[in-house]
Amino acid sequence: MKDIRNYDLTAHNTFGIHAQCRQFVEYSTADEARKVALSLSDNDKPLLIIGAGSNLLLSADFQGMVIHAAVLGREVEEHDDDVLLRCGAGETFDDIVEYAVDNGWHGAENLSLIPGEVGACAVQNIGAYGTEACEIISCVEAVDLSTGEMVTIPASACEYAYRDSRFKHDWKNRFLITYVTFRLEKVFRPRLEYGNIKAFLAEKGISQPDARQLRNAIIDIRNSKLPDVKVLGNAGSFFVNPIVSREQFLAIHNQYLDMPFYEVDDNRVKIPAAWLIQQCGWKGRDLGRAGVYEKQALILVNRGGATGKDIITLCEAIQKDVYQRFAISIHPEVNIV
Repeated sequence: MKDIRNYDLTAHNTFGIHAQCRQFVEYSTADEARKVALSLSDNDKPLLIIGAGSNLLLSADFQGMVIHAAVLGREVEEHDDDVLLRCGAGETFDDIVEYAVDNGWHGAENLSLIPGEVGACAVQNIGAYGTEACEIISCVEAVDLSTGEMVTIPASACEYAYRDSRFKHDWKNRFLITYVTFRLEKVFRPRLEYGNIKAFLAEKGISQPDARQLRNAIIDIRNSKLPDVKVLGNAGSFFVNPIVSREQFLAIHNQYLDMPFYEVDDNRVKIPAAWLIQQCGWKGRDLGRAGVYEKQALILVNRGGATGKDIITLCEAIQKDVYQRFAISIHPEVNIV
């Protein structure tokens, strides 16, 4: 177990923001997580529990304890129609997707190349191209920080919603996640309706892709839109796509007939935040050392030497313009600390 004072967090956030924490603790087993829980005192607070930092924006030095999971390992329980894949919270999520595809276990293909770690995926309910992590999560194992007890939480108790879960609200800073178990199917049922997946595959002459072809297509699409964090610091999609009432959607759609949208239910419609941002002229623009990526308006980037406050200033300027033009509030998907 690592326990380091005055620790540099630059390598633990994909924005590449320079910030320090008072104390950094990393556990690599469930027993170590339990020891962390049992040793905590009020002097250790505030707490910040992180994954790979791919959904994190540090606005300043953190005057408390940062805790990171480094639990590795994979275990498989096979059934006739599906498998349960138990993964350490510190495993890289995309490595798990690749492992599943290689073994003929399906349901995660559309989540390919999403950055981050397994534990964080269960907190954030990551999603892309019509699939969310909650659809394949069976249960989450964790240590309760208030008691040191090891618990297994069924996915049904996590109250998963669009980029949301109880881990972000009433369970915030309550659990140290150790393992996540995914339920994957042995029959491949491709989801091709979202975004430009079908068109991308059609260009390659593929109408009925296998799992590997679908994963490769998702990877190629994402690489064409997203910057490499080693070149341009970023945290992927910065804003959540807003969900508006049908009445508000129709009022906007009547003015912008080419506006993309996705039906949520009879009363609500999801509008891509990237489209709203682009309409306000922010795509490719910079504000100081922070900027909006020229290939995807949903991505805010560190042009080099940006501080967390620089990114926040850009975020707030974009929010203001979108609201003034469309009367829609867009909110960060990224955890701002």
